[in-house]
Amino acid sequence: MDSDLWWLVAVPLSFGAGWLAARLESRSAQARTDALPAAYFRGLNLLLDEQHEQAIDEFVNIVRLEPETVALHFALGKLFRNRGETDRAIRVHQNLIGRSDLDAEQRVKALHELGQDYLKAGLIDRADETFQRLAGSSFGARALVQRLQIAQSVRDWPLAIELAQQSQLAEGVDRASEIAHCYCELAQAALERCTSEPDQRAHHLAQARAAIDAARSADAAHPRSWLLLGQLGEIESDPAATLAAWQTMAQVGPAYLALVAREFVAAHETLGRLAEALEQLEAIAARHPSVDIFGAILDARAKRDGAKAALEWGRGALQAAPSILGYDRLTELRLAAEPSETERGEYELTRVLLRAQVRRLSRYQCGHCGFKARRFYWQCPGCNRWDSYAPLRSEELERG
Repeated sequence: MDSDLWWLVAVPLSFGAGWLAARLESRSAQARTDALPAAYFRGLNLLLDEQHEQAIDEFVNIVRLEPETVALHFALGKLFRNRGETDRAIRVHQNLIGRSDLDAEQRVKALHELGQDYLKAGLIDRADETFQRLAGSSFGARALVQRLQIAQSVRDWPLAIELAQQSQLAEGVDRASEIAHCYCELAQAALERCTSEPDQRAHHLAQARAAIDAARSADAAHPRSWLLLGQLGEIESDPAATLAAWQTMAQVGPAYLALVAREFVAAHETLGRLAEALEQLEAIAARHPSVDIFGAILDARAKRDGAKAALEWGRGALQAAPSILGYDRLTELRLAAEPSETERGEYELTRVLLRAQVRRLSRYQCGHCGFKARRFYWQCPGCNRWDSYAPLRSEELERG
């Protein structure tokens, strides 16, 4: 039995029980008990016959004939929203709010339900305005969280930071990493503007640094702020600062070094410390296998030691941790090593045969909703959860 049907069964039964109890307690109990509308029984029979649409129509009729049935109004409004009939849900809850006989608690509940209707309908501004009206009420904390979600969905990061801090105080819930992410989003945007607005480069770099510092202040143990600090060092052509930041990231979140493995090697190479980079990456790969780290090491070894030596290392690494994506990278290096015509044909055929699997296995995947993407996300585009993506490709996740 699906959730909509459970609502349909539970609501009329509760309504009927509540109706009878109220009537029995009133002075005119006997006279009023007989007034239980026939539409209620018809609706219940339709439910039992699994004629859900007709049952809903009967319960709607009850609401029209007996406007004091507040509980049934709430139940129908939520049912309409869950079914995607947001226009009907909005009308139900607006009618409730407009009633003069509603007590204070019922009114704020109706207002909260209306805000959720607007949100489901995509009326973001109306939803936010409605949730703002709940400040200080018994639904204030929940409305604050929903406003926070709205601010993040429209990428209003300063407002999201403010709301997250308020929510943290109101609920006592730790939102440190969420606040850090919001600051990191501001830093990321500032770093991107360094390229699009080169005449304002110094200003954008200062903005990025301030946002990164705020992110580290909020949650110094999160790897993202250290990753961005390293990227800031890259833009400023300061490989020592880049490596200092990424060395810290390797301590707080070593698996995330896979996201910048090639840049990590390049910064070391600029400082004449390539051997140190390879040693550290191989140590991390032993604890956190990653095809991205494998590829960075393979290319660095090919550049330093030659293709033959790199291929020999790559074969050994794949024997220890077999990987289709790794084998594809190895085949790519074989093609770059100028093989014979026969070998080239075989390698090219291998890559063609692997292409579909490589595309499927090379994606990142949300651990909560399963949303797959070609690029890594700190916040899932599907479910909007933070840190739901591991810095691993689908193949590595499937391998477990």
